[in-house]
Amino acid sequence: MDKSIIIFLAIPVFFIMILIELVYGIVKKKNTYRINDAFTSISIGLISRFPVILNLGFQGAIFIYFAEQFNIDLMPKNEVITWLIAFVLYDLCYYWMHRLHHEIRVLWATHVVHHHGEDFNLATALRQTSTGFIWKWIFFLPMIMIGIPGEVFVSVAGVNLVYQFWVHTRHIGHLGWMEKIFVTPMNHGVHHAKNKEYIDANYGGVFILWDRFFGTYIAEVDSIKPIYGTVSELKSWNPIWANMQVFYQMIKDTFETKKTSDKFKIWYAKTNWKPDDLAAKALVDSIVTTPKKYNPAMTLSMRYFTIFQLIMLIGASTVVLLTLAQQQRIDTLFYAIITVICSTFTGMLIQNGWFTFKSFFVFSITLLCLITLSPFTNLDLIATQFFIVYVGLNILFTGLVLLKKDNPLKQVLHER
Repeated sequence: MDKSIIIFLAIPVFFIMILIELVYGIVKKKNTYRINDAFTSISIGLISRFPVILNLGFQGAIFIYFAEQFNIDLMPKNEVITWLIAFVLYDLCYYWMHRLHHEIRVLWATHVVHHHGEDFNLATALRQTSTGFIWKWIFFLPMIMIGIPGEVFVSVAGVNLVYQFWVHTRHIGHLGWMEKIFVTPMNHGVHHAKNKEYIDANYGGVFILWDRFFGTYIAEVDSIKPIYGTVSELKSWNPIWANMQVFYQMIKDTFETKKTSDKFKIWYAKTNWKPDDLAAKALVDSIVTTPKKYNPAMTLSMRYFTIFQLIMLIGASTVVLLTLAQQQRIDTLFYAIITVICSTFTGMLIQNGWFTFKSFFVFSITLLCLITLSPFTNLDLIATQFFIVYVGLNILFTGLVLLKKDNPLKQVLHER
């Protein structure tokens, strides 16, 4: 469902719209972006495409098997009615998939990454899971079983996901009658809010009708401003940690709880459930009522470096996607690893912790040697050449920062 050509074609449009929203917000003095949060959202989105292009999932094989063994063939081929039914049915399946991912902890572990963002903007829409391929496909098997053709399924899935992009913005208010039928920025903003008045609501992808019908619809109230993010805050710009946080907590709880049945229940219980022996000693997560955001101090050089990383990572990912036909699987995997590591190290750097420009400088030199000297690297590929330039510029940038220890760029500034 994530392999639709529609999604790949929409990616450049996504970035153009993000840029437009950023400029509009600055001009109107209603900016909804912070460089650290936006970098994390976009880098997580770029990383999420690699499991798809590397075919790490097995949904294709399972869909083919079900289409051959359990297809009751109710849908006529190449008919408009088939496309319409598929579009509506996909959104219904998506509603239940989405809702259960908020209600069952092991499913939430793969979906939570989309909700970590404490800003609500178009970049937040790109904050997609890298582990959702594990079981998302289960919820769409009924479509295959009734005879929805594969090309129709992939197409409506792509349209559904692309539609969901534009609803991640605060610059569009109430849209009148549309609010009653479709998912809009106003009602989807409620879905991303962690206020006790809004939590666990508005799960639809295209149609908000499902929420109204199944009793999960909540409208935004003027007197209650949405506070975005997750109740158990991420407090990190690390994309790997964002994807693994809840999995880590479940594994930790499984080892620490004493009761055998609780060791299993941890994985399928409600997302806020804790075994009695852990709940007693753990700090109980409360619904946050203050809009305080995770926002470590950043130097000006960190800001410039983060913007540079964002531009280069987007460029590198674009080159990888456009030259897939020339790459071997091992090449694409290598590019994925570099993208993940560079995104992660940048995230760790702007957390203003132990990982510094000196660490990034040493890492970049090591990575450049690995790329250029490894017998497994194909230096003739455009993507490889782009990554060499990218890493080389990282060395230059971090080297200049380290040489200018007394530069005013070292002054600590806070995001406003």
